[in-house]
Amino acid sequence: MSRPGITYPGLGRVMLGGEPPAYPDRQTVTARLLLIDDDARLADMVGGYLRNNGFGVDTALTLAAGREQLRQHSFDALVLDLMLPDGDGLDFTRELRSQARTRRLPLLMLTARGEPMDRIVGLEVGADDYLPKPFEPRELLARVKALLRRAAPDSGDDEVLSFGRLEIDLGARQARLDGQACDLTSHQFELLSVLARSPGRVLSRDQIMDSLKGHPLEAFDRSIDVHISRIRALIEDDPKAPKRVLTVRGAGYVFAKKQDAE
Repeated sequence: MSRPGITYPGLGRVMLGGEPPAYPDRQTVTARLLLIDDDARLADMVGGYLRNNGFGVDTALTLAAGREQLRQHSFDALVLDLMLPDGDGLDFTRELRSQARTRRLPLLMLTARGEPMDRIVGLEVGADDYLPKPFEPRELLARVKALLRRAAPDSGDDEVLSFGRLEIDLGARQARLDGQACDLTSHQFELLSVLARSPGRVLSRDQIMDSLKGHPLEAFDRSIDVHISRIRALIEDDPKAPKRVLTVRGAGYVFAKKQDAE
């Protein structure tokens, strides 16, 4: 007998497999997520699907409700719709990235605005990943898991990579320039770490994507270029004339071994 499910336009058939509890037992929950989407039916079904896969999920139908949830609780990741009745998700993302408490919160944008430029803008303002509607629930699940894997500390890796004025603290998951912390998102730090672990070696976009923990590859994904631009804005003296993360035209990127004049 086939499993029960509901077909939602633009989402696909979400297999429910029984009514999930509002909050799974704490011992079985792998992470706690906040889903902000004004479509109550979609939020209910997506929330149920994620709960059935071991996540604790809170939902909010407005940005105001989402802010209150974030104020009262701690979450491991945020799934955010961009088109909301009381504000723009892009502005909300900028707001989150300006606050210490939510600066590194893994954030997946979920929206019907799926044009490449919309994705680029979303990544530029601080999103870690972007999934346009309609989407397959299994892809959403895979991307959420990938976000969490990238954000998870690498146990036993307390090495600090030093490149002149720039330090990359793998244990603390923090980059510091002249001793000052750089406000990188979790995904940006992971990307910088991939490059810094292979200084002087040219890495193609495909190699970088393969090295990132669990990032689902897309046929057309320029998100690396956008994130590199954001990283340069934080670690370079002049982002337009970078000396740390260099572009090798037609090949990829290379992290310079020597970056500061002696």
